[in-house]
Amino acid sequence: MEYAIRVAGAGDLAGLAAIENSGDPMFGEIGIVFPPGPTVVEQMIGKGAEILVAGDPPVGFAAVEEVDGAVHLEQISVRGDLVGRGIGARLLDEVKARAAAAGSPGVSLLTFRDVPWNGPWYARHGFAELPEERWGTGIRSYWDAEIKDGLHELGPRLVMWAPLG
Repeated sequence: MEYAIRVAGAGDLAGLAAIENSGDPMFGEIGIVFPPGPTVVEQMIGKGAEILVAGDPPVGFAAVEEVDGAVHLEQISVRGDLVGRGIGARLLDEVKARAAAAGSPGVSLLTFRDVPWNGPWYARHGFAELPEERWGTGIRSYWDAEIKDGLHELGPRLVMWAPLG
């Protein structure tokens, strides 16, 4: 089935946390259990981030905002039962296309270094590790917040960057 990528409408937002949570069992299988609290997408909606969705009703989403003068991908999630069907890749392609069209020099993200569907997956899609000396103040604050929230205790993290243009 083909899932069109579009900007989320107000009616889409309430169902996105369930999509994000549907991926938790995959992480649990490799020993990563996220702390309780609001989902990333709920936090991003509260900040007014741009949310792209796949499908109507949505089966996946990407949440982006501007950090350090570039597009920052905060989260991609696909409904757990649909993982591996290219939906995440299509969302990522749309994020990159929209970022390029907006004149962003690239797309940044923070992710787990060794989780197969995180760091290695992004590397296959044009991202590479961004050396710490190239981090802006925004990326640095994201990194520090992740440490404070205990995310780094769950597994090694890294900052990645895909140049555009």
